[in-house]
Amino acid sequence: MSAPDSEAVRKLFAGACEFVAGAADIDAIPPASLPEVAFVGRSNAGKSSLINALTGRNALARVSQNPGRTRQINFFDLGGVVMLADLPGYGFARVSKAEGERWRELIFSYLRGRASLKRVALLIDARRGLMESDREVMTLMDRAAVSYLLVLTKADTLKAQEAEHVAAGVLAESRAHPAAYPDVIVTSAEKGLGLDLLRMHIADLSMAPPPS
Repeated sequence: MSAPDSEAVRKLFAGACEFVAGAADIDAIPPASLPEVAFVGRSNAGKSSLINALTGRNALARVSQNPGRTRQINFFDLGGVVMLADLPGYGFARVSKAEGERWRELIFSYLRGRASLKRVALLIDARRGLMESDREVMTLMDRAAVSYLLVLTKADTLKAQEAEHVAAGVLAESRAHPAAYPDVIVTSAEKGLGLDLLRMHIADLSMAPPPS
């Protein structure tokens, strides 16, 4: 399978990207119509900021200064080619146990049952590295056989050598997880670091022609 060329990828992410639906429960999730890539991570890991940066928008996905505010799965149609799904964050201590359980059930019901889902981008805050809640999510995705790519966010908050060290540690730990994609992409929504690599990864899942 040949990968899409860089100009096609640039045009895709510079083109139209429209909000499709927000789903606060599993029954409200829109029917699958396109290849899908989901973004998940701890609350305040930078999911919405990364989606905005990838698509060159300032407010496509809502960014909140208060962790735990995203309470639904938000779907965005990128150029009629790929659906981007912004999932609620996990691991935020200030939500009730019942609400936390409801969010987790929504996330994992979606992950387990979405045939169009090509990959999950699991966002890891570079300042914190892998935390126990991240490891729990990785194990759950392993069990559900949901392929995921580890994406280090907010790398601009560290020195380059420190970010590389965190990424190496995350990659080493991920090798024990069968559903983990064998790479880590280091990003900064603020500085644009790693965004072209992530765009190419997403486009490769959705735009590359089938084998002849």
